[in-house]
Amino acid sequence: MTPPTDVLEQARTQVLRAGVGLSQVQLVDVLRLPAERVPELLELAHAVRMTWCGPEVEVEGIVSLKTGGCPEDCHFCSQSGQFDSPVRAVWLDVGQLVEAARQTAATGATEFCIVAAVRGPDERLMRQVQAGIEAIKQAVEINVACSLGMLTQGQVDELAAMGVHRYNHNLEAARSYFPQVVTTHSWEERVDTCRMVRAAGMELCCGGLVGMGESVEQRAELAVQLAELAPEEVPLNFLNPRRGTPFGELPVMDGTDALRTVAAFRLAMPRTILRFAGGREITLGDLGTRDGLAGGVNAVIVGNYLTTLGRDPSDDLDLLAQLRMPVKELGKTL
Repeated sequence: MTPPTDVLEQARTQVLRAGVGLSQVQLVDVLRLPAERVPELLELAHAVRMTWCGPEVEVEGIVSLKTGGCPEDCHFCSQSGQFDSPVRAVWLDVGQLVEAARQTAATGATEFCIVAAVRGPDERLMRQVQAGIEAIKQAVEINVACSLGMLTQGQVDELAAMGVHRYNHNLEAARSYFPQVVTTHSWEERVDTCRMVRAAGMELCCGGLVGMGESVEQRAELAVQLAELAPEEVPLNFLNPRRGTPFGELPVMDGTDALRTVAAFRLAMPRTILRFAGGREITLGDLGTRDGLAGGVNAVIVGNYLTTLGRDPSDDLDLLAQLRMPVKELGKTL
């Protein structure tokens, strides 16, 4: 009997040489590789990233225009108004948005994302976003992205007309696991917004969270479902359990599992911007961040997240310099 072909050998032919992402079955094999093979996996994922994306790293900052008080029940999120968590509703004004954009641009970032904790934007929020974008574009040379929840077609068209460069709307979890994570809206509703964003000509930023109690098979499912949407960017978040939320008592994801997941997502989407997002500090620490950047990741969020602290931006920029990974220049993304 001929022995089965090793999944990393398959990936060298299929992904590294041909640029074709792995299937869900293949990704499960990747996610089950023994710990002693993880360095080999990360090396391959890095080679895929360099071959199909190049050495540049995209740097982004985010700010929350409206924090807390969200009506949805995403079980990982301390901004939900349904849970007994310490985050309460706060709004920023236009001047604060502009200052945050200036600070982000000073790090060398090419992308600044305005985020709001809402099911979807109402008229008040849309007008404040419009005013913020106009003020930022007058004051700072940076791409503006938005993450405002689920959209109608009219809102998609409005945001495109405002000059929004990229829209973030994560799938959060695999379709089969989504009902365990959110009950106030459906996975299909999220996909509908993603498809409208792509059709309107904006770049799509769409990722998810891992470490929420999902199975290895469901992590592979999420990667494949993201690949099917063909987003320009995939932010990969790791659960940072927040007090007062339904997932607040879950354990922090094992660092080796997190690195397997980083590499698996790269092997599923060889040409995609794969961004380190929330939870990497608590899950991976400094050493793990280095391994992830050398194992498939080619974008980072610098500074703090929406309700949790991140690394000092200078630490990430110093690390990129040590790894000889140039920061992507603004002119290449306009």
